Amino acid sequence: MALAYHHLFEPGTDPSAPPLVLLHGTGGSEHDLLRLGRAISPGSALLSPRGNVSEHGAARFFARLAEGVFDPAEIVRRTHSLADFLVAAGHHYAFDAARLTAVGFSNGANIAVTLLLLRPEVLAQAILLRGMVVLDQPAAPGSLTGKRALFLNGTVDPLVPLDHPPRLAALLRAGGADATVEMIAASHQFTSRDLTAAQDWFAARR
Repeated sequence: MALAYHHLFEPGTDPSAPPLVLLHGTGGSEHDLLRLGRAISPGSALLSPRGNVSEHGAARFFARLAEGVFDPAEIVRRTHSLADFLVAAGHHYAFDAARLTAVGFSNGANIAVTLLLLRPEVLAQAILLRGMVVLDQPAAPGSLTGKRALFLNGTVDPLVPLDHPPRLAALLRAGGADATVEMIAASHQFTSRDLTAAQDWFAARR
C-alpha cells in the first residue's frame, strides 16, 4: 500500500503505550524527532512523516507567504492531506489511531494544532513545541472534549510572539480541550527543560 508522505515507522514494544506521530520543523526530516519520541514514551510506536512542501529546499508541512504570514486555504488543504495520511497509516500499520499523540516542533507543532482544529478525530492529544497561531479559528464546540494539549514555548523566542501560546490554548479550549501552556526560559530551540516538561505531562495521563 502506498502512503502519501515519505515517512519512517517504528513498531511499538509496549502495547499500553500510545502511538506517536512526530512532526518536524522547517528544514527538518523524518529523522529529527525520533530520539525525542523515544525519550517521551520509550515503548510507543513512532510514525514520522516528512513534510511534502519545499521552501527553497527546506521541507515543511504547509507553505508560507513570508515569515509569520500564511494562506488559510493552503493550511486547510495541507491539514486535510496529513489527516488522511494518518488515517491510512493507522490502517496500514495497525496502530490505535484513537490514542495517537502528536509531538510537533515549530512548523510541525503548527500543523498539529490545525489537525486538532480541523480533523480532531485523528489525534487524542498533542505536545506542541514552539507553535504559533497560523489559523485563527476556534475549535467547534465539543469537538475536543476529552483531548488535551501541552504548549511549550520560549520566553525569548524571536519567531513566536508571546501572546500566541495563550491564544492557541484558547482556540483549543473552545472545543473542550484541556490545554496547558508552559513557558520555558529559552529561544526557538528545544531544551532539556522541554523534554522534562513533556515527559511529566505525558506520564500524567498514562
